[in-house]
Amino acid sequence: MSQLGTVGFIIVITNFLCSYIGFKDFTFFERYKFQISKIRIDKNYVRMLSSGFLHVNWSHLLFNMFSFYSFASIIERGIGSTYFSLIYFISLLGGNFFALVIHKNRPKYSAVGASGAVSGIIFAAIALFPEIRISLLFIPIGIPSWLFGLLFISYTIYGIKSNRDTIGHEAHLGGAVLGMLTSILLYPNVIIVNFIPIALTLAPTFIFLSVFVFKTNNRFSNSSFVQTFKRNPDDQNELKKK
Repeated sequence: MSQLGTVGFIIVITNFLCSYIGFKDFTFFERYKFQISKIRIDKNYVRMLSSGFLHVNWSHLLFNMFSFYSFASIIERGIGSTYFSLIYFISLLGGNFFALVIHKNRPKYSAVGASGAVSGIIFAAIALFPEIRISLLFIPIGIPSWLFGLLFISYTIYGIKSNRDTIGHEAHLGGAVLGMLTSILLYPNVIIVNFIPIALTLAPTFIFLSVFVFKTNNRFSNSSFVQTFKRNPDDQNELKKK
């Protein structure tokens, strides 16, 4: 793994700084986390961005930053800081927007974490550099990036449908898709050169969106999608890790 570029380094430092403040200051955490009611009713749109720099705990933060570090250097070095920043922040906002749409009728739904943006960086790497191989903690050998993308998307769709954990799968899916689509818009030729890995990754997503979201009138809106995470005894808001 190469060293982070300037923008990547700033993103990591900002995540650590904001998350640490959130660990220590409950008011700060509550003010900037993603929450449906605060965004839709109070029009507090800054939460769409700020929630991507907060985390639930150290393990959540370290996992996201390790994943980011593993891919950020190749993307920033390969396409430059400007396009890298564009992909990161579009993925962050796209993941949160996807969560906002799916859970629009659940005012207490809330989430924090950078993994929507991180997913976007990973899937930009799959679109732009499909020859890279990705190693997982439980798989010691590298697997083709397109296979990782297919497994990731499949698991994410399963997570959204099953509603069995406290992971913000919908932000992962939205961030991943927006990251890949943004990279394609920036470099249209990759859709021809890398058509197969891109198609294998995006096809299940579009099938899922058409069958399980747009044609079922937000079937997830009333589900018990998250469990309560208590930052203090009085906090009854639902919180997801993304």
